[in-house]
Amino acid sequence: MSSITNVTVLGTGVLGSQIAYQTAYSGFQVTAYDINDEVIEGAKKRFAGLAETYTSEVDGAAGGKADEALTRVTFSSDLAAAVADADLVIEAIPEVLDLKRTTYEALDKLAPAKTIFATNSSTLLPSDMKDFTGRPEKFLALHFANRVWKFNTGEVMGTADTAPEVFDEVVEFAGEIGMVPIPIHKEKAGYVLNSLLVPFLNAGLELAAGGYSDPHDVDKVWRIATGAPMGPFQFYDIIGLTTPYNILTNGDEHAQQLAAWLKENYIDQGKLGVATGEGFYRYDK
Repeated sequence: MSSITNVTVLGTGVLGSQIAYQTAYSGFQVTAYDINDEVIEGAKKRFAGLAETYTSEVDGAAGGKADEALTRVTFSSDLAAAVADADLVIEAIPEVLDLKRTTYEALDKLAPAKTIFATNSSTLLPSDMKDFTGRPEKFLALHFANRVWKFNTGEVMGTADTAPEVFDEVVEFAGEIGMVPIPIHKEKAGYVLNSLLVPFLNAGLELAAGGYSDPHDVDKVWRIATGAPMGPFQFYDIIGLTTPYNILTNGDEHAQQLAAWLKENYIDQGKLGVATGEGFYRYDK
């Protein structure tokens, strides 16, 4: 059993909210931090929605357990107060290196010496950020997949400076919050999941953007031929089209062409995926 009791999650966006709620649902005291009270008010609605989702989709969550989790969440827009007694801080803020730098530099000054820092970054390696933290031996990545209650992997990846006991502690914690811990023994861009998923998604996008096949037919082929429950464009809708678009715009010329197609045909039309009710498919809100 880990010694982690109090957890702070920085960022209350789609995945940050899920991480915080899942942690509270698993019995931990959680502080959900974001930059101002207006954002916090939006986060409270998101957490209430997660309680409803868990009640309908998670075995054992009915009968009040999902609502009880909300009682273990404290919301804060004061960073010092949010991390004052944190055993673990999970950072789930936007994928902007300068923003992460200023955040970790502030964290190092405000958080107790005991606090472990973990990033949920999908596109940056822990070694890109370790020097900002002031405590590289207590810094690593803990990476979650979207819809954490269903796709419950917790990829743990340190740097050459991460203390082995810290790595093991976070692996243990990942299991305690209902994740299947996936220890990654060397730094790898994309971890395990995205190293497999991103080429798969890009291959589907190339078929559609190149005019070879309709997105629905690409998905249909994949599901029928492999027995998989979802095709690449169903994944895109769950992830939300904005994140893949942002990643593609930072790629080579071909990736930028795919990004332009995605923007023109979907994003500019407000079709961002499940969250907006339409992406490659339509959804009931």
